[in-house]
Amino acid sequence: MTAFDHDDEVVVIVGSGAGGGTLAHELTTRGIRVVLIEAGAHIRLEEHVNDEWEAFGQLAWTDARTTSGSWRIARDFPNLPAWVVKAVGGTTTHWAGATPRFLEHEFRARSTYGDIDGATLLDWPLTLAELAPYYDRAEIAMGVSHRHARKALPANNNYRVFANGAARVGYNFYATGPYAANAEPYDGRPATIQDGFNFQGDRSGAKWSTLVREIPRAEATGNLDLRPDCQVVQITHDARGRADAVIYVDADDNLHRQRARVVAVAGNSIETSRLLLLSASSRFPDGLANSSGHVGRHYMRHTTGSVYAQFEHPVHAYRGETMAGVIADEARHDPSRGFASGYYLETLSLGPAFLAAFAEPGSWGPDFTALLDGYANTAGLWIVGEDMPQANNRVTLNGTVTDGHGLPVAHVHVDDHPNDTAMREHGYRQAELLYDAVGSVSAHRTPPYPSTHNLGTSRMSVKPEDGVTNAFGRTHDVPNLFVSDGSVFTTGGAANPTLTIVALAMRQAEHIVDLFSRHEL
Repeated sequence: MTAFDHDDEVVVIVGSGAGGGTLAHELTTRGIRVVLIEAGAHIRLEEHVNDEWEAFGQLAWTDARTTSGSWRIARDFPNLPAWVVKAVGGTTTHWAGATPRFLEHEFRARSTYGDIDGATLLDWPLTLAELAPYYDRAEIAMGVSHRHARKALPANNNYRVFANGAARVGYNFYATGPYAANAEPYDGRPATIQDGFNFQGDRSGAKWSTLVREIPRAEATGNLDLRPDCQVVQITHDARGRADAVIYVDADDNLHRQRARVVAVAGNSIETSRLLLLSASSRFPDGLANSSGHVGRHYMRHTTGSVYAQFEHPVHAYRGETMAGVIADEARHDPSRGFASGYYLETLSLGPAFLAAFAEPGSWGPDFTALLDGYANTAGLWIVGEDMPQANNRVTLNGTVTDGHGLPVAHVHVDDHPNDTAMREHGYRQAELLYDAVGSVSAHRTPPYPSTHNLGTSRMSVKPEDGVTNAFGRTHDVPNLFVSDGSVFTTGGAANPTLTIVALAMRQAEHIVDLFSRHEL
């Protein structure tokens, strides 16, 4: 295993998920030395457990966080506003695998949607045409079904109910993907065994993750020093305002300083903004790279909710992939529906324990138990749509609650925008119509789960005063500091974000290599 000295001038990447793990792979295969620092443990595939509660404890980021605002998460899960992973591979070990691309209009949200009261919409500083080659590369690397001649996943019962309902209500664009799990062996990964445990780490390795693909390949180059169980607590800078090191705490609570030529932060939007805010200095009193005041702001988590419908006969929706069905008809921008932008409907099957926890938090009694008693006869889907960025939807430091190192925890404030609420209601109604069309006997609307898509707290912008980074994720204030995760999303789009994060990381890696070759870093 490669180990670099703390005084070696390397690229330091904070976080090993979709952005950080991909960036590490792309740079190391080009001969650049990388120290990849991950707050969580290195859990191997064979260590993943196919038990949802045990797996949650094994993988999830359960360190203290707090939340406020009108979103229901503040009531239901005040200490767990986000459901992300603290382990090597980041949330790619937990994600379901859905990989739609952004649509063209979603890169031009401000121009397309116009002036929406209360929303801080901004056009992205890049276009779909610019990102398209990297989408291709990402899809090939991830083995995305329905793309580049990759075989489609087989339909499970949850999808059959979903697709039959889609056809009967007049939808046209539905399929079992695009989805980043193998229907047949590909790229050294086996075919899926259809075991329904994607959220628990997918120990078979059929689903793409940076744990399975990018990180082992980066290690094989000899250019990667992977440091798990290490929490970065500060990024420091020199007299010129350039990042020069990271300070981190290891598993034994020892403090270390790793010298850095370049720092890339990819800790998921909540921890990325927290780290930048914790790295305040006399030169950057409001947080590193935060002269604009936008670090932590415009937090987005997608408009979400689920509908679970019961039928007279068994469905056994849990057999097969957790989320392997997508309806794209509602992803269009059509203001006649009463809201801007759009959403996807995607199959979703939770285990009994998670369904009990998330279906109606805080409930009890006969209606609640009927929901669980009908588990075998239940089909389910998830609504995922573009939520509006708002300046006061933000991540800040909590001045009264600290973590195990005595540092302020992240506080997440979210107020639902009326556009978000209208979209969710439309999604609920369409899902109920879909299930009613195939004979459901009841349908239950679940509130949003803790956020799995965390976006926008270091958004890209053309003008430095409008955001935190440029189109390559390079911060406007600190030329050798990059943000490499979903924090850079200018707006959220409706698509599940992982594919776009990977594509952006590939594009960013090319840019960093180019800057190295021109001696600009």
